[in-house]
Amino acid sequence: MPELPEVEAARRAVEDNCLGKKIKRVIIADDNKVIDGISPSDFQTSILGKTIVSARRKGKNLWLELDSPPFPSFQFGMAGAIYIKGVAVTKYKRSAVKDSEEWPSKYSKFFVELDDGLELSFTDKRRFAKVRLLENPASVRPISELGPDALLEPMTVDEFEKSLAKKKITIKPLLLDQGFISGIGNWIADEVLYQARIHPLQTAS
Repeated sequence: MPELPEVEAARRAVEDNCLGKKIKRVIIADDNKVIDGISPSDFQTSILGKTIVSARRKGKNLWLELDSPPFPSFQFGMAGAIYIKGVAVTKYKRSAVKDSEEWPSKYSKFFVELDDGLELSFTDKRRFAKVRLLENPASVRPISELGPDALLEPMTVDEFEKSLAKKKITIKPLLLDQGFISGIGNWIADEVLYQARIHPLQTAS
């Protein structure tokens, strides 16, 4: 499953390659399991001609801020991935699709071509991702319910100790609780606990 590093890598790739560029072509998949709450045609009409001004992330969620709302929002699920044609973007291994053989991939759910010819696609092989069009993604679930981002909003040592002191559950499930700290998944939690020499079944407090 993509975790904070993969989603942050996607955000940085968008930031490095797509900002200030206008969307001149849009293809939204006819897949209402992934494309959530809006028809493909309405989604396409809403973002066509808009300019990408920033790429934002919290936890495992990414959204593109355009020059006016609404904004495309991506919840990566089990196998979501961002591809930018001709640009290497780090991905979770099981999310990868063979974009060299077919572009955009048959797994593409969101595709845009920008005014300089650059092309971006969000793919999802397993269809657990969610792609939404939102006025303010940070104010809507699941983003609004997330705890501080592990990279962008780190707790101080004192804050972390105080928050742990109140918790009677074991430490690994707590680290995986996105309402406590957002962005951490299985492999990061395992690595953190290994490096800290803490057993995953130890009580958090």
